Amino acid sequence: MLDLKQIRENPQDVQERLNHKGAHHDIKPILQLDQQQRELEAKRSQLQARGNEIGKLVGQKIKSGSDPNGAEIQALREEGNSVKAQIAELEPQERELKAIIEELLLALPNLPSQSTPIGKSEEENVEVRRWGDEYLPQNSNILPHEEIGEKLGILNFERAVKVAKSRFVTLIGAGAALERALISFMLDRQIAAGYVEVIPPFLINSESLKATGQLPKFAEESFKCDQDDLWLAPTAEVPVTNLYRDEILEASQLPIYHCAYTPCFRREAGSYGRDTRGLIRLHQFNKVELVKFVHPDTSPAEHESLVRDAEAILQALQLPYRVIELCTGDLSFSAAKCYDLEVWLPSAGKYREISSCSNFEDFQARRGSIRFRETGKKGTQFVHTLNGSGLAIGRTMAAILENYQQPDGIRIPEVLQPYLGREVL
Repeated sequence: MLDLKQIRENPQDVQERLNHKGAHHDIKPILQLDQQQRELEAKRSQLQARGNEIGKLVGQKIKSGSDPNGAEIQALREEGNSVKAQIAELEPQERELKAIIEELLLALPNLPSQSTPIGKSEEENVEVRRWGDEYLPQNSNILPHEEIGEKLGILNFERAVKVAKSRFVTLIGAGAALERALISFMLDRQIAAGYVEVIPPFLINSESLKATGQLPKFAEESFKCDQDDLWLAPTAEVPVTNLYRDEILEASQLPIYHCAYTPCFRREAGSYGRDTRGLIRLHQFNKVELVKFVHPDTSPAEHESLVRDAEAILQALQLPYRVIELCTGDLSFSAAKCYDLEVWLPSAGKYREISSCSNFEDFQARRGSIRFRETGKKGTQFVHTLNGSGLAIGRTMAAILENYQQPDGIRIPEVLQPYLGREVL
């Protein structure tokens, strides 16, 4: 959520930066309602002051000998009752205005950071670096991952449709083992890098989705259990971030690093037929997520470090990839700055996203009221939250099935061989 004070004091800057995100978001209604609310608040405060003054006057006059039932005291009491009635009329108006303002604020995306490149679409994203050109496969007859997976009997999409619907997969034998090995490998590496593993609830309430920015805007992207006001987690970012919702941390606790494996569930409502085959865009998929809670002063450096932690997995697996900095028009709703890691898929002849590493700055913390206090300083501040996939398991498997494809099967990356006890699938 954006800071209402920032909108009030720097409306032109806020509007310009919102415009850079692409969609039209007019802050004028918020400014107008804010002005009305503040006028009501000022009027109510004046009335409350007058009410307190009347109460004191009545007590003083009675104490000094005035008749409690006399005309003067009666007039003051009548004025006091009138003041109370006016306050009672103003308070619900104020609450209603505040609720409308909050609803409008919840619909506004985060502002791009000042260092985010300005652009209208993904065509204007900036390639930062590439890694692993020496590992690009030279074989020109590489089968798409879904074909080789079905041929080896480790992926089955037809039986998954029978159990659920399209865009689900059943992993069998070595396929299931490879998925499990990837999860363990990624968690082991990130724990060694300083992240504390958590296993959060996979069902989450609406307040949690609102705090991280999925609600109210993206309700159609998630699966909901209507009877319980619980949703299937779209990513571990949501439950892990909300572990600290409505808390005040001590500055000495920061930074907090968590990694978490969760299954993820998404409707992919906006995909419109893209990637209907294979592991790239499923309704259910596994992911290892990295989440950070940091001091605002260290936020940019922590973001770069987060990207390196995700990159380390791809480097250990010797999978060619590139790092893309997203322009303003391609940023997600909640992100202020984002780097995508894109892994090479030989069958498609292009790089595909495998991790999105975002800095939300104080956007999510403001929505979820996650604060910290510093010794010797008055008040509290909002933490900065960051997260990134470390990595999406299905897409990593797809990349392995293609980049490690051999005439006699799939060569297993060396770092995974201890987990699987074999060298070839």
